[in-house]
Amino acid sequence: MAKTDNHQRRTSSTVSAQPRLHQNAREIQSFGTVTYLLPLDLEEPVRLEVTAQLNQVLADTMTLRDLYKKSHWQTAGPTFYQLHLLFDKHYGEQAELVDSIAERIQLVGGLSIAMAHDVAETTRIDRPPRGREEVPVQLSRLLDAHQVIIREVREFARLSDELGDAGTNDLLVSDVLRTNELQVWFLSEHLVNVPLVVAKESPEKAGAA
Repeated sequence: MAKTDNHQRRTSSTVSAQPRLHQNAREIQSFGTVTYLLPLDLEEPVRLEVTAQLNQVLADTMTLRDLYKKSHWQTAGPTFYQLHLLFDKHYGEQAELVDSIAERIQLVGGLSIAMAHDVAETTRIDRPPRGREEVPVQLSRLLDAHQVIIREVREFARLSDELGDAGTNDLLVSDVLRTNELQVWFLSEHLVNVPLVVAKESPEKAGAA
């Protein structure tokens, strides 16, 4: 009987349906480090450099993603419906890039930036006001943000090639750069100053008539 009671007490102390709340412990990996036993044929210094650069691209991509959502919610005017849809489409594409970049950081043994306050401290993209802006300003702000990312990605792509990290280079060129270039094209076309309804006749043609 005593043996049974001991077994029950020992079992109840280790197995329970009660959630164990408010747990805390030390980090199992510090930010800015990489695990060193991965058989990736990439030296630790290379992976440290790559993860640091990727985290910069990640912070800027997360900022651009959220800037698209802000624009999606706050756009106004005659082109509201078209831009409302376009901004949300671009938001979704940037969200996919966020996952791809973060997964690449984890894949090479690093830790991806994640929380909003860390992103805000890291990004190179200017912070927008909280209020609503006119459509041309929204578009220009988005294009400026794209320019930040495109510039850093081109430089980083060259570096990753020199470091022998073909996987990161492929992600940067095939996914991040090409997506941003395509979105820049869509945005830029909305800033071309053309008449909405009536085409204006050129002065030369009008004089000839």
